[in-house]
Amino acid sequence: MSKAKILNVTNMNNNESKWIALDKIEYQDPSGKNRIWEMCHRTSRKGDCDAVCIYTILSATKDKPRETLLVSQFRPPVGKLTFEFPAGLIDENETAEQAAVRELKEETGYHGVVREISPIIFSDPGLTNANMKLVVMDVDRSLKINQNVVAVPDEGEFIDVFHIPIDDLYSFLIEKEKTTHAVDSRLLHFAYGLCVASKI
Repeated sequence: MSKAKILNVTNMNNNESKWIALDKIEYQDPSGKNRIWEMCHRTSRKGDCDAVCIYTILSATKDKPRETLLVSQFRPPVGKLTFEFPAGLIDENETAEQAAVRELKEETGYHGVVREISPIIFSDPGLTNANMKLVVMDVDRSLKINQNVVAVPDEGEFIDVFHIPIDDLYSFLIEKEKTTHAVDSRLLHFAYGLCVASKI
């Protein structure tokens, strides 16, 4: 993935795009003034929710603490490798729970059990109505299905999987942001929340 690079950037019309489209919103603000807002939306939404983002809790073992899973991949919009939680779009006729189980298996090779699912949350509400649900999943590393795992990413996905001790998540991300990676803001907010909570 270190060889990935941007070759060119050009403008695109909506009739050329496959996954997103630009919209012009005409709305009235609280003072009664009419205004214009520019936004983009996913064209792939099948229901009321676009995607799932997965916080994984891997059980401790004799020689490993509780860990979480991060994925690293080259993201063309930022032109860099990023660290993110495993995530993916919800397919048609698929629940968020089903999507999370499938995406975790595809991106990391692990089989997880859903602990809880958040309400729908919005990723960047000043720019887009793209949304997702945060899914918390437990992975039991003592199970045979979770030993010697092999990821099965979709065609065109080049993903590296990282096992990070939960207690070290925030410091790991800060160090990587200084050296090699961009960090997804939702992941960093989550990690910082864990860090703050541990000191209260």
